[in-house]
Amino acid sequence: MPISKEEFKKLLKEKGLKVTNQRLLVLEVLAEHRDHHMTAEDIYDLVKEDYPDIGLATIYRTLQLLLEMQLVDRINLDDGCVRYEIGDQLDGGRGRHHHHHLICKTCGKVLPFRHDLLDELERHIEKETGFHVLDHELKFYGQCKECLKR
Repeated sequence: MPISKEEFKKLLKEKGLKVTNQRLLVLEVLAEHRDHHMTAEDIYDLVKEDYPDIGLATIYRTLQLLLEMQLVDRINLDDGCVRYEIGDQLDGGRGRHHHHHLICKTCGKVLPFRHDLLDELERHIEKETGFHVLDHELKFYGQCKECLKR
């Protein structure tokens, strides 16, 4: 379900942030391109189409701020690029760390996997060690169904 511009404005205000066009644009681009794991340059190219005066440095600063406010997530897919996606708290309100990645070693395709089967393991870790897990990142490497067919 898409998030409206008004909802983005409300979230920015709740986080104590000033509502700016740059912040709204970055959030909107990420929301519109869910599961595309975008680089700052990808976001810049899309924003620049409608706002040609915006600079790449502004996109980087905006992403850093939104990352600190937990409105976007940064992911590393081991391809040398830092990528961003709409934060899990904006993506259905499920809370953090319920989004994993399946990475095809043959074609490089990245598929999101939204089922978090590690909740029980986290509870076990806390019970056994007293260590409370705040977040985790999980990547599976293998072959996608298209590459397996070839």
